[in-house]
Amino acid sequence: MHNTQSASADLPWDDVKLFLELCRARTLSEAAHALGVDQSTVSRRLAALESHLGASLFDRGRSGVSATEAAAELLPVAEEIEHAMARFAGAAESLEREVSGLVRVACPSDAAEVLIAPQLPTLLARHPELKIELQASEGVVDVARRVTDIALRTVRPQTGDLIVRGLGTVEWALAATPQLANTLGTLRAWRDVPWVTWGEGLAHIPAARWVREHAETDPVVRSDSLRVQIAVVCAGVGAALIPAQSVAHYGLAPVKISPKLRRSMTPWSRDELFLVTHRALRNVPRVRAVWDFLVAEASALRKGNKRV
Repeated sequence: MHNTQSASADLPWDDVKLFLELCRARTLSEAAHALGVDQSTVSRRLAALESHLGASLFDRGRSGVSATEAAAELLPVAEEIEHAMARFAGAAESLEREVSGLVRVACPSDAAEVLIAPQLPTLLARHPELKIELQASEGVVDVARRVTDIALRTVRPQTGDLIVRGLGTVEWALAATPQLANTLGTLRAWRDVPWVTWGEGLAHIPAARWVREHAETDPVVRSDSLRVQIAVVCAGVGAALIPAQSVAHYGLAPVKISPKLRRSMTPWSRDELFLVTHRALRNVPRVRAVWDFLVAEASALRKGNKRV
């Protein structure tokens, strides 16, 4: 018998099933009936299998087929494969069918508070067995390594077996408390702003770069947490670039900009927002439910003439 290890490395499961049925059948027609194909198909596939393995597996005669010594050697291994496939099918049948269990969602803290938290009652009422873990931070969580199930990101991932969907554009606006916005009046110079902005750790992000390029004085407060910046702004300490959809949510007001100053500035910072999950998780019911819900909410925001 030839060494079939390399030849059978890519042997399809259908060929193993064919082999097993021929071992158990008395004739090609019986094997064909068991496999749901015609006899000529069985004969053709058997010839191709024997050629692939470089061994004669069955003797054909008037009384039917009989296994050769080579087939007898292969039969126990084929039966092990059959048992493994049966276990696999059983495990697949027991997989999750209902929307239940925990889904971890990583997102910026502001997105967790403004975009996701207000919609959770609707989502959880629709799926009472669903549980949500919000991993709210400004850092990037590694979806490819399955540290989280779904992530909202402002940077599109370039590597990993991931599913990525664009949700829209996040635009930023200069905001302060209504009292401070009223005190500042219509801005004619950026040096008049008591800036609240990002620290050195996130100095590279677009909003931080915009402030660095325009602010004519040192910021009064720096923080790498957007939520901390918003808390400082809400305390009346200063003004900050804040996602535009969050301004009203926190009871803040846009700072008015004079036409001359607006003409001299570069456009407000803006980010693309992406929804990301691992390809293996995309169709798991609990993950799919949260994914589809977030996509629908983003679409509703866009149709309502609001930015995500």
